[in-house]
Amino acid sequence: MPAIVGAVKVISVGSSGVFNIGDVLTMNPVSTAKTFAGAGSFNTGDNLRVRNDRSITKTYDQDVLDSNVKSII
Repeated sequence: MPAIVGAVKVISVGSSGVFNIGDVLTMNPVSTAKTFAGAGSFNTGDNLRVRNDRSITKTYDQDVLDSNVKSII
């Protein structure tokens, strides 16, 4: 259903965001991310005690492409 839209001021749209005014059938923003974190990085809670005497995070990845996302422009 068409609508009348007044003035619109867009300050910014993120890299995986979608901004649309008007009729649309499908909006499909796509993004991928790869996260490297060492031991104890994602712990949550109160009074945590984490001991990481010998901890390393190996970030070498043999794959060239992990998440193949095709962008349609």
